[in-house]
Amino acid sequence: MNGAFAARRSRARVPLSNERCKMIHKLTSEERKTKLEGLPLWTAVPGRDAIQRSLRFADFNEAFGFMTRVAIKAQEMNHHPEWFNVYNRVDVTLSTHDADGLTERDIELAQFIDRAGAHAQPAA
Repeated sequence: MNGAFAARRSRARVPLSNERCKMIHKLTSEERKTKLEGLPLWTAVPGRDAIQRSLRFADFNEAFGFMTRVAIKAQEMNHHPEWFNVYNRVDVTLSTHDADGLTERDIELAQFIDRAGAHAQPAA
């Protein structure tokens, strides 16, 4: 393996803090209901234990800026969204693969996304 590639590869992982190393557990039905009440712009994904939201920005630059802010937060959390972007629209899906469903991490990232995208319009 080439040294430059190995160095880049080793930097790609963010070390987990002690808090993040704790066992990740899937939200119970009651936890899910309570937590999602505070996220009215998010909807359940049919056939999956996941939530989704679509946002529409003024233009591509605003959409990309939003995605950059979310990417930085996601990297800090070591928890990454599934997303899709075309021009001014960003579709985001959150679920924790390690828990096979929604966790507190998804709720925390959804709350950040709501703050970061506060000026966006719901996508039609």
